[in-house]
Amino acid sequence: MSNTIVILGAGESGTGAAVLAQKMGYDVFLSDNGMIKSKYKDELIARGIAFEEGQHTETQLLKARLVVKSPGIPDTVPIVQALRTAGISVISEIEFAGQFTRAKMICITGTNGKTTTTMLTYHLLKELGFNVGLAGNVGLSLARQVAESDFDIYVLEISSFQLDGMFDFKADIAVLLNITPDHLYRYDNKFQNYIDSKFRIIQNQSSTDTFIYCADDSVIASELEKRTIESKKYPFTVNGTVNEGAFLQNNSLVVKINHEEEFIMKAEKLPLGGIHNTYNSMAAGIVARLNDMRSEKLKESFQTFTGVEHRLEKFLKIGGVRFINDSKATNVNSVWYALQSLDTPIVLIMGGKDEGNDYGMIKDLVRSKVKAIVCIGVDNSLIYSTFTGVVEVYDSEGMNDAVKKAYTLAHEGDTVLLSPACKSFDRFENFEDRGKQFKEAVKEL
Repeated sequence: MSNTIVILGAGESGTGAAVLAQKMGYDVFLSDNGMIKSKYKDELIARGIAFEEGQHTETQLLKARLVVKSPGIPDTVPIVQALRTAGISVISEIEFAGQFTRAKMICITGTNGKTTTTMLTYHLLKELGFNVGLAGNVGLSLARQVAESDFDIYVLEISSFQLDGMFDFKADIAVLLNITPDHLYRYDNKFQNYIDSKFRIIQNQSSTDTFIYCADDSVIASELEKRTIESKKYPFTVNGTVNEGAFLQNNSLVVKINHEEEFIMKAEKLPLGGIHNTYNSMAAGIVARLNDMRSEKLKESFQTFTGVEHRLEKFLKIGGVRFINDSKATNVNSVWYALQSLDTPIVLIMGGKDEGNDYGMIKDLVRSKVKAIVCIGVDNSLIYSTFTGVVEVYDSEGMNDAVKKAYTLAHEGDTVLLSPACKSFDRFENFEDRGKQFKEAVKEL
């Protein structure tokens, strides 16, 4: 049998997988249909890893024993179809890396809140003194860290795209925050397919494993009635109480685990505002308590968390106007959370690569909280058709122009919020680039 592992895609995930595969003694060939970023190309050359860019040479790839596919590559592309037809397994980098470590896996997914919850969980465990790594959709790839580090625990942010390529991998602690329609173009435009992908977070779990989930999410609640869950369940809710899990009581976050002393912390003392961040804090708090974090240490650790860049990031205040960077809000539900969390008049900067957004769900919030919308997308027709007559809508010629317009529309005490509801690829390299351009434009005011 061939000893060749083929890696598809040369971003952080693919390059990390190539590094691990080489360390494990495989012959490695990396193929990227686009051009490889110089930092990854230089690393591949330095390590002597064979690669190609700008093409997929099918005859070469079909020699593989196994293919590790980067999550950004859809299953429907011809080369992936050809590999599967040839009977070659195509898996994700997380699935591949998980074979080579016995570390405890804390895996977090959901349509919204993944990054914040992952970063907060990592922060809490690190503060407790655990030898913990951060991977998945944030930080360095899991494969690279398995190859080069020796962590006892990994906190992983896992997307549906990564879950789709995971088969034997098992989360010791699985966290499911919420499920709302997103990325449906990758799921035959069927919401149930996307839901099924998210629920792969608990595949292979047994009664010795843990499933933490939002009991207030109607989609999750409906699915739980249809599924047999083997793992120990810990729900979190802001509506009522639970025997074990987390809830709000007397405006305090309460975590109850295994008949231990309750953890209680006033909600206003949590580092991040908004109901969505209360949910994120509940999930992270349950994980921390399951790892024996004492109440006082947990309170201290919550209060030293500073948040995540590009996610409701309070940036600067100029002339009494607060600027908030929420560039990571790439769907309408994220914008709903952002608007819901603010209590000042808002000038909203939004738009981008629209994948059929339904803006109706934020119409009432926009009517009650937003003074004006400034668009940054190439095509803003859907934003105009939804919000004309609800609020003033303006076009812009790019981020600098959008920020200037928003500032002139805002008054002292108002907030200018970048919360796009869309992917960034029409004008920006990614959401990080979009957020950085927003902050640079604000600094130039």
